[in-house]
Amino acid sequence: MPSPASFKVLSLIPPMTQLNTPYPSTAYLTGFLRSRGFDAGQEDLALATVLALLNNKGLTDLRDTALTLPVEERSGPVNFFLDHFNDYAVSIDPVIAFLQGRDSTLSHRIAGRGFLPEGPRFAALDAYDDDGTGDPIGWAFGALGQTDRARHLATLYLNDLADVLRDAVDEGFEFVRYAERLAASQPSFDALAEALAQPPNLIDTTLERLALQAIERHQPTLVLLSVPFPGSVYAAFRIAQCIKNAHPKIRIGLGGGFVNTELRELKDARVFDHVDFVTFDGGERPLLSLIEHLQGQRSLQRLQRTFVRNDAGQVQYINMQEPDIPFEEVGTATWDGLPLHKYLSLLDMLNPMNRLWSDGRWNKLTVAHGCYWKKCSFCDVSLDYISRYETAQASTLVDRIEQIVAETGQTGFHFVDEAAPPKALKALAEELLRRGVQISWWGNIRF
Repeated sequence: MPSPASFKVLSLIPPMTQLNTPYPSTAYLTGFLRSRGFDAGQEDLALATVLALLNNKGLTDLRDTALTLPVEERSGPVNFFLDHFNDYAVSIDPVIAFLQGRDSTLSHRIAGRGFLPEGPRFAALDAYDDDGTGDPIGWAFGALGQTDRARHLATLYLNDLADVLRDAVDEGFEFVRYAERLAASQPSFDALAEALAQPPNLIDTTLERLALQAIERHQPTLVLLSVPFPGSVYAAFRIAQCIKNAHPKIRIGLGGGFVNTELRELKDARVFDHVDFVTFDGGERPLLSLIEHLQGQRSLQRLQRTFVRNDAGQVQYINMQEPDIPFEEVGTATWDGLPLHKYLSLLDMLNPMNRLWSDGRWNKLTVAHGCYWKKCSFCDVSLDYISRYETAQASTLVDRIEQIVAETGQTGFHFVDEAAPPKALKALAEELLRRGVQISWWGNIRF
């Protein structure tokens, strides 16, 4: 086994994933590495970037950038923002505090519809039928749903600002899917390479500054970039690019859901101008082997499920067969290092089910590794994270749940299995009842 001494790993969540709760991949890896004695840290640069842009200073910088656009090229959201800048400047910090749960009484002013500048996104409210009360969304919130109403209005307000960032700074910007077109279904690396060669814009410079500050805080030997979606690929490479420029000795690994599904046939060596390793599927075994390699205890040819650029400058896939870490032994996820009090509880959809995705801070946890069914025609059942189905005892799962509640103080759980296994859920529920553990949970199933 690799020696933990003096080897530091930093796992980063690149923009964009979610703003209401951390994406769990870094929590899994950090918890696993710490269970093996390693010095492992994590940071959410997606949240950090948004919070750096959405404050009084950030909006001032955004206004200055918007003013450099020719008047004829300014969109409706940009013009509205410039016309009402003073209203945005005085409201942004209180709104962020409200959405973070730090100033609940602001809901009265927001719900009164006189506090926020109401840009183009608020036009959506006119689509609802007014029942004669003058309140087109009264049907959704009633007489007492003031806090929810205020959060919905505040979310529309943030979406207006996202439109300004998109139109004035980066046409690919969204709070969830950032520059998705550069990665989604792209046949080559050309679009990303071209974007990365451009001078950094306001969003890029903000992200780069935050990334380098994280490097200074943690002083890592190895940086892991988790890329779950196409909308986080560009930012991950922008982070890697700035780290390589400033700290060329730091090694960088790339993995995550997007990598698992879209880069399995990777051939373009330009990817390795920015990262050193691309790993697939369950990250625990490849990561341990990678650390052993970087410590001089394992040759390059003994890595698992990893792409590298070899001495000939070509992309090479290495997969020495070794057993994966059993699901029972991956340890408990940890959110230590992530600012749980700073996430934004948004309410962008009025559908009660859909709001679960963006409303509230849920602890994300996996009930089992892989899929118990493996028969859906739309799914690539040959992939390890689908085909290798492993469960943990219900007692182990509840141990993890109790440990997470003790760490985070939060009792809400989102089970993030591709298809939550009914048998395991039943055993889990019975164990929760047996121990008297009180939590709220939800998950995804397939019909």
